[in-house]
Amino acid sequence: MRSLEQALAEHELVVLRVIGEWWELDLTGAQKGECVQALAELLPQLDVVAEMEYMPPEEAAALQELVAQGGRMPVAAFRRQHGEVREMGPGRLEREEPWLEPVSVAEALYYRGFLYRGFDEIAEGLLEFYYLPDELLAQLPQPKREKKQAAVREVAPPSVAQPPVVGKKKTAVSPPKPPATQTPPAAPKQPAPVAKPDTTLPEATSAVDDLTTMLAFAQRTGFAAETRHQLDRLLLDNDPARRSLLLTLAREMELLRQVDGGVRPTRTAVSWLQSSREQQIHALADAWSHSSWNDLHHVPGLICEGERWQNDPLLPRTTLIDYLPRELGWFKVGELTAVIKTNDPDFQRPDGNYDTWYVREAESNQFLSGFGSWDKVEGRLLAFLLRGPLRWLGLTDFGQDEVGEPIYQVTPTLLNWLNQQPAKADEVVVPIVVEQQAVILVPFNANRYQRFQVSRVADALPVEPGTPFAYRITPQSLVAAKEQGIDADRLLQFLETTSGRPVPAGVKRAISRWGERGVEGRLEQVVILRVREAAILDILRNNAQTQGFIGESLGDFAAVVRQQDWQPLLETTARLGLLLDITIG
Repeated sequence: MRSLEQALAEHELVVLRVIGEWWELDLTGAQKGECVQALAELLPQLDVVAEMEYMPPEEAAALQELVAQGGRMPVAAFRRQHGEVREMGPGRLEREEPWLEPVSVAEALYYRGFLYRGFDEIAEGLLEFYYLPDELLAQLPQPKREKKQAAVREVAPPSVAQPPVVGKKKTAVSPPKPPATQTPPAAPKQPAPVAKPDTTLPEATSAVDDLTTMLAFAQRTGFAAETRHQLDRLLLDNDPARRSLLLTLAREMELLRQVDGGVRPTRTAVSWLQSSREQQIHALADAWSHSSWNDLHHVPGLICEGERWQNDPLLPRTTLIDYLPRELGWFKVGELTAVIKTNDPDFQRPDGNYDTWYVREAESNQFLSGFGSWDKVEGRLLAFLLRGPLRWLGLTDFGQDEVGEPIYQVTPTLLNWLNQQPAKADEVVVPIVVEQQAVILVPFNANRYQRFQVSRVADALPVEPGTPFAYRITPQSLVAAKEQGIDADRLLQFLETTSGRPVPAGVKRAISRWGERGVEGRLEQVVILRVREAAILDILRNNAQTQGFIGESLGDFAAVVRQQDWQPLLETTARLGLLLDITIG
């Protein structure tokens, strides 16, 4: 990060003299530049490894952690584990002499010349670090990298033993004393498999089916604002967050695009629809792993506010994926989050600062700040990733153990995806069924591209879990098909090919008649206005206030009133002195 000379140059003169005194170097009367030069020559000659053997265990552990992190750690993260170095100017340093009674491990290392502080540029911006200069870092062996699933490193109990100081000279300052004894927190046990639960959430395998529905809905409606409410009844799972995620992924995968007529599927969408189910899931997993969709903003019970801060949604995903087991079996969510909290607590806040985000807890209406809120923010986020996005995409299963604690297991699909195993391209495809009532049934394991094509020529019916997708052929759907260049002959050929059998005679005759004559009949919901005398109907037709509400005549004593017009008609006739009886259910 920096050379030793650069690091020393940022110290106050009194601090340089304290470091020199510790290492029996009398810098009394020397100017700052001379002190920097002298220490820059002395400190690299130390046997740092040997010096660490004389340190209290908590100080040696702090240096080892610094080395394990590449020689630097964000100030907030290092301070949380090893204490702070109090910031003081020259005058206060000389008055209080903090090196005599260091308040923390960090402060003891700082006044001994083993810890330095400075800013560096990272992807998220300028960040302040504690670090080891290059010359000192080079002397320390890099610890062996343990796998994320390995047991957490245990730290030996702290000791109050002080390293020997030989030939101490009397000067203006005295060397630092070791800090008060600190006991490190106990490390959580490594997650172990648990028994298969009696209660689990239904296996989530419907992401590709609902995304197919969304693509088909876009093809028919363009996602026009007035039609969006109709989508929920067509989805197997209409959870708003899940729907938002799938639509975001569809846009980022370029399956949907904005055009003049709204949002429409692309050629890329056709390729995705023609893929196998496993290939489609792998594609969704790839897209989610680097998606801009912000998981934190969708965690139940949390409300993210303010515009002056932002989080990186990729960091939590990457961390969680790294820590997930590479084997089948059920594991406790709480034990997984405990391991991450111990080994990698700052996974989504690289600066280690827990006071700059505005995250409010919905239940208590309190803002969650400080590391003490880790479980309520980071912990909840990790659990949501397991139960939300990963489960929605068919990559995890979720349940509860015998005492109600949440547990999870990774699916074979997730393991194949993590191991970069090619997704199976082959799958058994079940044909569609055309019924005599002009209803087309598309089984769950039918080809998604064929279902998308069915939706172009037939109206989707509300979905019922456990039953095939159903579509009804109507004059309206046939008009939509014609607008897409699909005529009656082409439609009949498609139905026969995808069903593998002749189209029922009545349905074939109806489609052929429509091709020749167009719409021959219409069913619609209306309100019937009946009067006792024909003259009353004539008056209503000729009155400027009511004539717009009266529709087609059904003889001398009745007329059609549109659904949206009967209440205005009721109010208007009342003002005119005519009360209408209402028998509408």
